[in-house]
Amino acid sequence: MMIQQIIFVLLSIAAFGLAGRAFLRIRRNILLGRQEYKVEGDQSLRLRNMALVAFGQQKMFKRFIPAIFHLFIYVAFLMTQVELIEIIIDGVFGLHRFFAPLLGSLYTFIIGFIEILSLLAFIATLIFLIRRNLLKIPRFHKDEMTGWPKLDGNLILYGEILLLIGIFSMNGADTLLQQMDPAHYPSTGSLPVSSWLGPALFGGMSEASLIGLERFGWWLHIIVVFAFLNYLPYSKHLHILLAFPNTYYASLKSRGEMENIDEITKEVKMMMDPDAAFDDVPMDEEIPEFGSKDIFDLSWKNMLDAYSCTECGRCTSVCPANLTGKKLSPRKVLMDIRDRAEEIGRNLDSGKEEFIATDKTGEGVVLSADNYDDGKSLFDYISSEELHACTTCNACVEACPVMINPLEPILKMRRYEILTLSQGPSDWLPLFNSIENSGSAWSIPQDRDKWTKEIE
Repeated sequence: MMIQQIIFVLLSIAAFGLAGRAFLRIRRNILLGRQEYKVEGDQSLRLRNMALVAFGQQKMFKRFIPAIFHLFIYVAFLMTQVELIEIIIDGVFGLHRFFAPLLGSLYTFIIGFIEILSLLAFIATLIFLIRRNLLKIPRFHKDEMTGWPKLDGNLILYGEILLLIGIFSMNGADTLLQQMDPAHYPSTGSLPVSSWLGPALFGGMSEASLIGLERFGWWLHIIVVFAFLNYLPYSKHLHILLAFPNTYYASLKSRGEMENIDEITKEVKMMMDPDAAFDDVPMDEEIPEFGSKDIFDLSWKNMLDAYSCTECGRCTSVCPANLTGKKLSPRKVLMDIRDRAEEIGRNLDSGKEEFIATDKTGEGVVLSADNYDDGKSLFDYISSEELHACTTCNACVEACPVMINPLEPILKMRRYEILTLSQGPSDWLPLFNSIENSGSAWSIPQDRDKWTKEIE
């Protein structure tokens, strides 16, 4: 027993240590974005959003049937944490069913409830595997969902099945061992699944075989949990954790409200009153870059959005541009931002001098986010064709079950392309030039307020 405790403690330290390092790396990548996002508005409303949307799965129920099956897995995941706490206590102190004698009939109810939820989660898992791999639902088979994203969606479901095998092997064998050796196997009461499944599958086995089977289920359960913990930072299922801060920090403004750029506001003031506009503008001020070229120009909230993406494709499935055959997929935009952040993060971790900007090199200079330059940008991931296709209708923002805003980075990249690079679709540029030169969309060389003078 002591050897088992030592193995368990060492495995636990390794699992939590490796996972902790991976989560800190993700935090670093998110904070590569600008600190410009302001958390404003009613805090109680933010807490309400977090409780209803992240914890309560409110927006999932816009599609009721998949929401019900997702709820089975979600609630089972939450409730099994009770059993997980007991497994950790048992593993560290060499005990067995620590809570059973303390809680009595309440323990029977809790474990029984977990078993019912686990059975429902098993059914939901099979349905989700069928939906993803046999029914060919379009949103699961877009271009961006090939390779790792497709495998990722299936791996978690396979892991869920392994977890359920562990739970029912452990509980089923334990049910029979309680009758053979009640001194070491405290009674769990009559469990709704294991009380009949255990005798049906394992009846007639020797005590030694049952002990081995119970230990197999116990270890399989905890190993799958530790594996999932370390798999999470590389998976879309990171949203299990990030959905909570993402919904809390989501903007409370109207979805139709666009953020103004301070520099553009100054330009408008200059057009309206040139003398007043120059009063507080330093003459040596550098010309700023507008919009976003890379993740360093996005906000940390945009980065949090990207890492919170569930890759469910609900945003893409309601996007009018995507539905009419255009290249834009809001889900892909978020996945590309996350992939770009991962690329930069790996390069920063490498410490290679080749990623230091040529104008920032020097003796003793160490690679950091401030001097990073690999010659690439988000435009190497997201094409102008995708950006131009967006109609800014906010359908993707409304559809997201964890309150992600895919529209914001699209607008920021379009602003960079148009305002900084002076590029864009040929049928857009005359409009922009007319507004800049004459203050009119139609190049009419008249004061825009002339009609008000005629009324007077």
